[in-house]
Parts: sequence; C-alpha cells; structure tokens
Amino acid sequence: MFASWPRGLPSFVQVAPVQIPGRGHRISENPWRKIEQLADAIAQDLLPVFQEKPFAFFGHSMGATLGFEVARRLAQRHEMMPKVLLISGRRAPHIPDDEPLTYNLPEKEFIHELQRLNGTPKELFESAELMELMMPVLRADFEAIQTYQYSPGPPLKSPFVVMGGTEDVRIRRESLEGWRMHTSASCPVTMFPGDHFFLRSHKEMFLKFIAQTLTDLWRAHGTTNGAPIQ
Repeated sequence: MFASWPRGLPSFVQVAPVQIPGRGHRISENPWRKIEQLADAIAQDLLPVFQEKPFAFFGHSMGATLGFEVARRLAQRHEMMPKVLLISGRRAPHIPDDEPLTYNLPEKEFIHELQRLNGTPKELFESAELMELMMPVLRADFEAIQTYQYSPGPPLKSPFVVMGGTEDVRIRRESLEGWRMHTSASCPVTMFPGDHFFLRSHKEMFLKFIAQTLTDLWRAHGTTNGAPIQ
C-alpha cells in the first residue's frame, strides 16, 4: 500500500516501508507474534539508518503501536527520537482492548472476521492458495496486537499527529485523544471520513494531509541542513 506514496509526498521525504518477517521479500520467514520482539529488532537493526538523517514514523493500526514502541526504545537506549509520530487508526496504548480475542478462532470464523473488518483485498479470499500462504501471517498480526500489553514509561518528547476514521466502530475519537498522555509535545487529532481503512478509501485526502504535516514540520525546524526526512 505504500508503493505509490512517494508520488504523493514532497521530494524531501524518502518513504522507507519496514518489512517484518512474513511480509514482502521476507514472506518465506516465519512471522513474529510479539510487538515487543518486533520493536526490539527494528530499533536495533535500523539504528544506523536513524543515525544518518532526520526521521519520522508512520504506523496504521498495529503499525501505530509498533512505531510507538520503537520510538520508546530509541529514546530510552540511544537518546534519539523521530521528528514526529504519525499515528493512524489505533487507540492509545494504555487503553485496554475489550474486544474478544480473534487470532485463535477456527478458520471459517477468522476469515469472517477479516471480511467484517473490510481491510483485506477480496482477491485474497477468492484464492485458496493465497489464503493458505497468508493465513499464518494474518493470525500472527492479530496475535501480536491482541496480546500486546503496555508498560508505563515517561512521555516521549516527539510531537504526535493522530488520525482516525469517523466511521471506525472500534477506534473512537476519545481513544485516539488518549495518545496525548504519551507525549510532552503537541498531539492534534484529525478525523477523516471512512472506516478503519480510511487511508485507502480517502487516499488522496489522506496523503495531502500527511504531505502538509511534513512540510510544516520541515519549515518550522529548518530540518537539519536540508537533509531529507525518512
């Protein structure tokens, strides 16, 4: 979904999607099932990249929690921080998820849950081979976020920009506003039309907002001698 983002963002932004085990060119690897494990690996493995230039994190849903945990590790262990955390479609980490677990449902019920969330391409459901390939990855994602437990810590110094969908029945605005307690900087909340996957259904509007957010940040901070934001 990030392949077209460079065309919709300013030239000073380098889009660098993170591929975790079981995804993209790592699809042959066994997927990981713990947010903490993934955050540790990303913070450590990409540390050289973070040291090279200013960086920002974007994460949607599980990715928002993952980005937050990576940022915490960088701050605590290396005194580094992203210029901004772009948080999309995820409740604040201290707010418990009161929904029943679904990652361990029988296959038919799990597929029904995927269809209900409306975020999985219909082509996947129409191909038995694709479903067999992706089912362990999808279950691992659900397990990772549904078993995540927030550990209290000091607020980050990076500003947050939080986004949600007005028709997202699971992630309400009040749970998005809860992110404010996790930063000592600014934390505006912006709502877009659409459900949990508003960033797809209203992609042009969404990318325009991200572009303007990063441009404003660039201008406000005179971002490090013209170095690109990654």
